[in-house]
Formats: sequence, structure tokens, C-alpha cells
Amino acid sequence: MTEYLALTENEIYERMVATILDHRLPPGTKLVEDRLATAFGVSRTRIRPVLVRLANEQIVTLTPNRGATVAQPSEKEAREVFQVRQMIEPTLIEWFIQNAGADDIHTLANCIADEEAARSKGDMRRAIRLSGDFHLHIANASTHQTLGRVLRELVSRTSLILMTYSVNHLQARSEATACGCQEHRALLDAIRLRDAREAARLMRLHLAQLEAQLQFNQPPADTPDLFSLFGSADRAPEYASSH
Repeated sequence: MTEYLALTENEIYERMVATILDHRLPPGTKLVEDRLATAFGVSRTRIRPVLVRLANEQIVTLTPNRGATVAQPSEKEAREVFQVRQMIEPTLIEWFIQNAGADDIHTLANCIADEEAARSKGDMRRAIRLSGDFHLHIANASTHQTLGRVLRELVSRTSLILMTYSVNHLQARSEATACGCQEHRALLDAIRLRDAREAARLMRLHLAQLEAQLQFNQPPADTPDLFSLFGSADRAPEYASSH
């Protein structure tokens, strides 16, 4: 039998997140523990903590007696997420302008440059993360801890919402990728000018444009086979002895 190193829980988590955000595991897909364990070549006890972690981040839904599914945000939830972001992010960017130093502004510029590079390589997951990091750095450097905690949860949910309801996944790669780089550059220009009013206006416009991309009447995606996504022909299954 081919020797192998069993995947760690973090490696399993990273692969599942990447697959979900890359839309290869569409919302609503049932995540059967036995099938995942077989695919990853590990025991079910290694899968459960990963599913709990994903559920805590609202990427997966855990239902008693029904198991886990990829989270499927409703239209109502999607609207609520953007409504709350519209309420708090203009305030956060105003606080950011009051408190941010040159290093903070440089960090935002790097986020934009790195996101553009990820887009050009077709690295959807990295682009989504970097665009979220742009917003999260504004929240963190604003020093408003309460709103910052709220936004961290909302950014994760927004990524899944955009991946679920973007008009076209290929279009999302080239045009949306969670947040538009051009809009981020406009925000950065206002920040450099220390124009809090304009920055707040641009943030509201930016979030409204993101929400306007969404289409809620898309046909259901085909259910993928978990082993074809995560399995490896030369991986010896650990689950058989510790099921």
C-alpha cells in the first residue's frame, strides 16, 4: 500500500473552504460525514470538528438529526447582511480616517494590489479573502471593537452570499470577486484625502453595487460527488480502523 501522511484537521478545513468558495460545493449540498471521511482518508472523529468550525463561521449549517449542509443564505438573510453593513461601515471608515496612520493606508493599498494580482491569476479564493481583508483592516484600525466584531462575521457571510447569488460564476471571477478593486481604489483615494464624508458616501455606494449584483432566481446546481472532489486514489483510508 502506498504510504501517506494523514491530512490534519486544518488541512481538511482549508480544502473544504476553498472548494465551497470556488463554488464546487454549491449551497445546500449535504456533507455526509462517512463520505467525507472516506474521501479524505480519515476517521469521522476528524471530520466532525471541521464541520463544527465551518458551522461557527456560518459556512456550513448543522441541523440535529439531519447532519451538515453547505450554508444556503436566503434572499432575506442576504438583504439583511447588506442592510447591516450599510449601517455600520460608513461609521467605521469615518473612524478609520480619524485614527489611521500611514502604515494603515499602506496596508489597504497592498490589499488592493494583491487582490488584483489574485484576480489576474484566477485565484478566486485568495481574491475574496483579500477583498474581505480590506474591509476588516478598516474596521480593526478604526478602533471600534464592537462594530469590528460584528463586521468580521458579516464579511464571511457576504462572501458566501456573493458566491451563491452572483449572476455568473465566471463573471464573478473577473468582475465581482466579492468586492471590486476599482471601488476600493476610489475609497482609498478618499481616505488619503482624509475626506470622511466622501469616504462614507463611497462605502454606501460600494455596498449597494455589491448587493445589486445578486440574482435570487438561479437554477439549482448539480450535487457533486464528495469523493470526486476530495478523494485520492493513492490515499489509504484511516477511517476503516477508527470508524
